[in-house]
Amino acid sequence: MSLNLPFLKSRPRVAVLRLQGMIASGPRAPLNDAALAPVIERAFRKGKPAAVALIINSPGGSPVQSALIADRIRRLSQEKKVPVHAFVEDVAASGGYWLAAAADDIYADPASIVGSIGVISSGFGAHDFISRHGIERRVYTSVKSKSMLDPFQPEKPEDVERLKEILGDMHGVFEGYVRDRRGDKLSDDPDLFSGRVWMGQKAQELGLIDGLGRAEPKLKELYGDKVRFVRYGRRRGLLQRFGASLLGDAVGVIEERAAYARFGL
Repeated sequence: MSLNLPFLKSRPRVAVLRLQGMIASGPRAPLNDAALAPVIERAFRKGKPAAVALIINSPGGSPVQSALIADRIRRLSQEKKVPVHAFVEDVAASGGYWLAAAADDIYADPASIVGSIGVISSGFGAHDFISRHGIERRVYTSVKSKSMLDPFQPEKPEDVERLKEILGDMHGVFEGYVRDRRGDKLSDDPDLFSGRVWMGQKAQELGLIDGLGRAEPKLKELYGDKVRFVRYGRRRGLLQRFGASLLGDAVGVIEERAAYARFGL
């Protein structure tokens, strides 16, 4: 015989997973699937959580890493039958929105920036610079398409067309994912998949998010005032904890600041 004693009931537990920064491959990138995999696994598997909350603050980055992280979250959510809620802080743009769309519902602050459903590629051309300094670029390939968009050679129209084709295909993958995840919630606004961003209220009107709200109040509304929050995130290395940084880290910080600056942050 089992006793149902109210004072013995455990408090509901919500795993809070912070996803902050640029999305890119490599050990120093703030967000990538290899580094986040054990953190995400613990969030879903440890202590039988009532839900997992994603706290997102990301200007985007690698579409592949975005897809891998989002797919891992969806697989575990379905396997463990654990709902996922996303909460946007400053920004969930491009790959950051890809991560948010992995949740069953998305909430944002009125001042949050949401959207940028599109794909971008950027670089530099240095062929005039090296030419002025008497440097000659020599490239030899066995096939005509092996060398594309070499920054030390003049830009070729056929390379640009090929890149645009790739970007268009990737955009189609991104759009398809968002349509699949958001379904009938999305409006038919023609700018929805144009790469534009919106603030919270407009994002809700467009169906990109489900409402305006912040993590703790909303989760207490959903799971009761006695809900317990268990927070998860990537552990920082010893040098980072003491404020030390290598050259690679410094470059990464500059790149990340530039990505946030695109949205005025």
